Amino acid sequence: MVEVSASILSIQPENAIQTLYNLETAKIDYFHIDVMDGKFVENNTTTKMTEYCEYLNSISNLPLDVHLMVEDVESYIHSFSIFEPNIVTFHLEAGKDKEQIMKWIQMIKDKNIRVGISVKPNTNIEEIYEYLPYIHLVLVMTVEPGKGGQELILETIDKIRKLHQYIQKNGLEVDIEADGGINTNNASIITEAGANMIVSGSAIVGSDNYAEVVSRLKNKLS
Repeated sequence: MVEVSASILSIQPENAIQTLYNLETAKIDYFHIDVMDGKFVENNTTTKMTEYCEYLNSISNLPLDVHLMVEDVESYIHSFSIFEPNIVTFHLEAGKDKEQIMKWIQMIKDKNIRVGISVKPNTNIEEIYEYLPYIHLVLVMTVEPGKGGQELILETIDKIRKLHQYIQKNGLEVDIEADGGINTNNASIITEAGANMIVSGSAIVGSDNYAEVVSRLKNKLS
């Protein structure tokens, strides 16, 4: 089964609580929390995402899918783990060496949170292989991380396919999540390549009917 994680990056603060409620009633599976520090990527969403996580802890029982696009991964693991997310994902590119990456993996596991590692579009997917036995999820960026509303980079589909084949061949249990430019027109291409979780933000939040778009996404993914 393929699941939909709704990015809340483009939600306007003045309508945030109502929009979050509308997303949940539209039958999404996760709230995707795009945490940016203004260093690893250009935008800084730390304050906004902290506020939205506080809202969600008060009004929702849906799991949080936290995506850290940050340099100081360790401090952000600590600050966002208080919201008891289901998943915390950091970027492979943020780690200086294997020792540091393994430390972050263990930190997240010690908090009883599922571990994800993300790769940018230009990172070779083979670089993630050695970490697959220790993590729960790989987040393949299908756009450059840092802002919403971009068009999907078609070359990233091959990375998803290659990763899926490697996971299957080696008998691993690792989810593949795709994030960036995903809508009802291209979701099926991504899932056919092997992704079993997709992140969709602008396609849902920018629509007039969240439930209809989520339903169409899930129909595409069936």
